[in-house]
Amino acid sequence: MKHSLRRALVLLVVAIVVAGCQPRGPKMFDPRQVAFTATYNPLFDGQLYPSMLLALGNSSISDRYATFSVTVTAPTDGAVLRVVIDSSIVSYVSTFQEVLPHRGTTYTFQPTIKWKYGALRAMRTPGTVDLTFSCFINDEEVDVKNLRISCRSVNECPLSLSYDGRSTDFRWLFAAYVNEDHPQIDQILSDIMQSGVVKRLNGYQGSEQNVRDQVFALWYYALDRGITYSSITCTSNPSSRANVQHIRFFDEVYSTRQANCVDACVFFASLLRKIGLKPVIFVEPCHAYLGYYTDKSRKKLALLETTITSWVNFPELERSLDSDGRLPDAQWNKVKRYLTEKQAKSYIDGRMTFEELKRAVAKSLFDKATEYDRETYQANREHFADSAAITYQQLDIEQLRRSVQPIN
Repeated sequence: MKHSLRRALVLLVVAIVVAGCQPRGPKMFDPRQVAFTATYNPLFDGQLYPSMLLALGNSSISDRYATFSVTVTAPTDGAVLRVVIDSSIVSYVSTFQEVLPHRGTTYTFQPTIKWKYGALRAMRTPGTVDLTFSCFINDEEVDVKNLRISCRSVNECPLSLSYDGRSTDFRWLFAAYVNEDHPQIDQILSDIMQSGVVKRLNGYQGSEQNVRDQVFALWYYALDRGITYSSITCTSNPSSRANVQHIRFFDEVYSTRQANCVDACVFFASLLRKIGLKPVIFVEPCHAYLGYYTDKSRKKLALLETTITSWVNFPELERSLDSDGRLPDAQWNKVKRYLTEKQAKSYIDGRMTFEELKRAVAKSLFDKATEYDRETYQANREHFADSAAITYQQLDIEQLRRSVQPIN
């Protein structure tokens, strides 16, 4: 019995091997006739931007910025096209299938890639991605195309891309770096409430002054955290047609305590969104500043120059206190300019504590930050309203959330 079973298994294996060695029939379709091509969107100049893929993952406008396209000429009427894109470091195996109705007609499709969103989020340094596109007609493999593209850091945000004499604006992607869902924000808001600067963080449930008080509480937190100005806008992007900028994420600003104008805007905008306020980021050539509506009807707008948080470093001041809890002359000279004569005298006379001093300086800087960009905003309002002036953008985060999601 065992001998018969063993013999049957051997015969089965031999049959399979012999069948595999039999010459296959002639191919039905000529690759030259099918003329299969796979191309990467020339707008992106060989660069893949994870920030864009993550921001538009569930967006209705994602088709407008499709990354890949394939073309094929139908060899017969009703031919079934199947394109298989092999897996890569940032994508899973993806399959696209369509019927080609008319022989001799060339068709172009934009296959959907199944991205590994976790890998895209983790892409903090540029790398190379190889993708293989296999073309099947009626289940017969006809041709294979290989594409090699550069995958940029997820921190790299395209501002504008030029192709064929036209420039396409992407500054709206700043909204993707605003992350009101970041888990760290809950602890930050708890710390703000414990500081006693404001009694509640309740969005537009109170007066306009209540709204400003809430924004001041966030402002005071940033000063107390010691967030300073630090510019790291440059990237290694080799494209001569791309205008890009490195943007820090919310947790990077929090942990490094460093931010440039855009970083600070998205940091504050994340906090504002979390407490129910409506932020706007104003983008001008070489600068960005924050705005927020002081009323729920969105009729009244206040401005905030976020980089002013770097004018005074509260942690540095605290580290310099002497044994009596007083500031040495060098540090006192840095902050007294932001106090009224009455406030300065109160501190010199010992009637103002260090905590009270910080509160007074923070309020003075907040007032300055509120007025700092008013003139330039008034001067550029026409540019903000002009869709053709792409270097001037008024990015309403609430409106952009309809199509641009946070990079979580």
